[in-house]
Amino acid sequence: MPAYRPQEIEKKWQDYWKAHQTFRAANDSPQPKYYVLDMFPYPSGAGLHVGHPLGYIASDIVARYQRLQGRNVLHPMGFDSFGLPAEQYAIQTGQHPALTTDKNIATYIKQLQQLGFSYDWEREVRTSNPDYYKWTQWIFLQLFGSWYNLATDRAEPISELEAHFAAHGSAGVRAAGDDTERGAFTAEAWHRLDEAARMAVLLPYRLAYQQDTYVNWCPALGTVLSNDEVKDGLSERGGYPVERRLMPQWNLRITAYADRLLQGLDTLDWPEAVKEM
Repeated sequence: MPAYRPQEIEKKWQDYWKAHQTFRAANDSPQPKYYVLDMFPYPSGAGLHVGHPLGYIASDIVARYQRLQGRNVLHPMGFDSFGLPAEQYAIQTGQHPALTTDKNIATYIKQLQQLGFSYDWEREVRTSNPDYYKWTQWIFLQLFGSWYNLATDRAEPISELEAHFAAHGSAGVRAAGDDTERGAFTAEAWHRLDEAARMAVLLPYRLAYQQDTYVNWCPALGTVLSNDEVKDGLSERGGYPVERRLMPQWNLRITAYADRLLQGLDTLDWPEAVKEM
């Protein structure tokens, strides 16, 4: 029986997969679609650690199984390169973030390909790429330009709310949020307001709105941290002191969607333990 020589055999098939685009997901395939997305990594280190492939192996098994079932599987990989981990790595190594990010991503890709994962590399995403984050900016603008109408139980354009104010004032408006931040006014009062004053009135109605909020502020990192990024009063990245501070922050009115989000879980074929998370 011939010996298994991984350096030869693995590379042979990895080269074959790349040359023949074996794992490419065609846009116009008649096969039923299946989408598998990993929690793609921060390129904030010199290479992968053992925890990365731990999850990727499981999702790759699912992707390969679904292909064998005749499905057109889209299994991409990406890099969460536009955040604090990548910036902190650049600071620690004394290099520009763009340089460290590109270098680390190249290493990650090489390692992932050597591990033999069945990714469609034509669909690679990088969150620091303008072609990617322009869509997150677009989503924010949609949220900023909308309000949640409790009467219809859905988001509607802020322009429709402006039209209501112009015709009826605040009478009859049922909006998600804190009514104590909003005063009652007539249509006549609305027309007397200048543009800046109208924007101030509309802000508490928007799905994306600004408000003074207590946050985890890290002076050393110069940024706000989530609760998950703070442990025992120190930043998870770097171990710097973190303090609670009242600061103006952008908030998203996700509680308006709470019931609809929970109801949507009923349509997902996910384990109950995952839904409860």
